[in-house]
Amino acid sequence: MAITFENVGIAVRDLEATIVFFTDLGLTVLGRDTVSGEWADIAVGLDGNHARIAMLQTPDGNGRLELFEYIHPEVIETEPTLPHEIGMHRVAFSVDDLDAALAIAAKHGCHPLRGVATYGDVYKLTYLRGPSGILVMLAEELKKG
Repeated sequence: MAITFENVGIAVRDLEATIVFFTDLGLTVLGRDTVSGEWADIAVGLDGNHARIAMLQTPDGNGRLELFEYIHPEVIETEPTLPHEIGMHRVAFSVDDLDAALAIAAKHGCHPLRGVATYGDVYKLTYLRGPSGILVMLAEELKKG
């Protein structure tokens, strides 16, 4: 059996603001749609599923984010996931200039949780809270080549 990674799906409070955040970081919008109907109820396992969606892709074409903002049922606000909680909690991106990426994130009111760390001589990296509390890791490789 062959398997290929498709995307990471993230429910967001404000689809447009989240799209702007990720496109400012360099992702591109591949498409948008509004989904609902029996097929969506069955696939997602949620009766009355109705959402606005957008598919974004990294410049290298290897990573995709599917963002969705629910129209129905009413969204449930939860506390953002902490780094040590079980379950999916972050989306990670390699960037060629961490300082530039952090400047872009700051324009959206998003700042490192604690600061920028250096992992050996491999990466400079940080976690920050993006739109809707999404935990985003940004990492710059130190030894390029």
